[in-house]
Amino acid sequence: MSHTGFPASAVTLETPITKRITLKTPFISSPMDTVTEHSMAIHMALLGGLGVIHHNCSVEEQSEMVRKVKRFENGFILDPIVISPNTTVGEVRALKEKWGFGGFPVTEDGKLRSKVIGIVTNRDIQFHSALSDQVTEVMSTDLITAKTGITLQDANSILRKSKKGKLPIVDENGNLISLLSRSDLMKNLSYPLASKLPSSKQLIAAAAIGTRPEDKTRLQKLVEAGLDIVILDSSQGNSMYQIDMIKYTKETYPNLDVIGGNVVTKEQAASLIAAGVDGLRIGMGSGSACITQEVMAVGRPQAASVFGVSQFAARFGVPCIADGGIQNVGHIVKGLALGASTVMMGGLLAGTSESPGESYVSREGQLVKAYRGMGSIDAMEDKKAGAGSKDSKASNAGTARYFSEGDRLLVAQGVSGSVLDRGSVTKFVPYLMAGLQHSLQDIGVQSVSELREKVIQGDVRFELRTVSAQAEGNVHGLHSFDKKLYS
Repeated sequence: MSHTGFPASAVTLETPITKRITLKTPFISSPMDTVTEHSMAIHMALLGGLGVIHHNCSVEEQSEMVRKVKRFENGFILDPIVISPNTTVGEVRALKEKWGFGGFPVTEDGKLRSKVIGIVTNRDIQFHSALSDQVTEVMSTDLITAKTGITLQDANSILRKSKKGKLPIVDENGNLISLLSRSDLMKNLSYPLASKLPSSKQLIAAAAIGTRPEDKTRLQKLVEAGLDIVILDSSQGNSMYQIDMIKYTKETYPNLDVIGGNVVTKEQAASLIAAGVDGLRIGMGSGSACITQEVMAVGRPQAASVFGVSQFAARFGVPCIADGGIQNVGHIVKGLALGASTVMMGGLLAGTSESPGESYVSREGQLVKAYRGMGSIDAMEDKKAGAGSKDSKASNAGTARYFSEGDRLLVAQGVSGSVLDRGSVTKFVPYLMAGLQHSLQDIGVQSVSELREKVIQGDVRFELRTVSAQAEGNVHGLHSFDKKLYS
């Protein structure tokens, strides 16, 4: 620990997740079916991190979740949902339920590049009881528009002054070309750290796929939906399946960033780096719901894995994700200090409101949420049966991840359980962020990159703690205590 001459707020948490993409905070939610769907992915991105959408669902469902992430926040909306004058109030309400927003431009033939004649908003239909009425009965026609070719800055200025919810961008004939939304302006103010590509105002979308031939079709649909980063989801990443998929993806979709894994040794990492990955995911058997090390006798302690692989990958400019074993802020700090650029969390985020599923009261009277490893019997049986999907095209995500989709007998490498309810991720992630900033302040570094540099230089050092030292560093000597970590 060196001299602290700066406030915690001065600590920057910006860090790369791939060779080309940098995040404002080093937090990633795991592609597990009890952790990340579109709600978690949206909120993690708004908070400066990233949510990786799981693939325990049909291609259509996963693609739809990617679309929802990309549509949530935009600059110019180049493909707005457009309706015709014959659309009914009831149909507009159904569209609002489907897409999560309620403002739709109305054009003469209900298509983009047709003359815009009005806009219907949530306020127009909220108290309109006649659901069969056409939108022409309720839509706003006193439109303020801007001409195509206008800059985003100028368009935002017009939108602010107009006090309207939407700004249609039209050509010289009044045909709708794109749309600008006031709600996006508000999101920019509320979430200044939001994860976006430099060339886009949309949130970064990430999703996981398997490494089997049928996953090439899934990947195509995800790319069409707007995918920015794909994670190849495998418990043992150094396989012929993954190497072939990396090469195929980089050749077919050169603008898509590929994160490979999981790996725990330099030799495993070398194969994936040679194949062309843009990032690596490190960890085998260290997750809170994973029993691979116990059952299979295969795996490696997470600290050794992160340090060894990250040091090796840094020589090739490949960022690494520490995946598994993150239970608190201290574990995040250790993962970053050992060389990881980001940390991936499953169980720590599974109890938040944005994770899939509802909270329920346990036998002990505590509010909890279901959480399971993708290698649990429950998860793998669901994958083999296609459970939770709308059709028979569901991915065998759990079984494929553990190379067991063709097995008659399933061998569990994970467990099913529950985690305590943590409330909204919009409060929990800022707590993790503040905790990380204070930790780096105590250490005497002002950024994640400086932390790694100081570890390599020997200015920040790890020290082996005895059992007595560990006991001394925890709560002791109290008759009772309440361990409340954040509020």
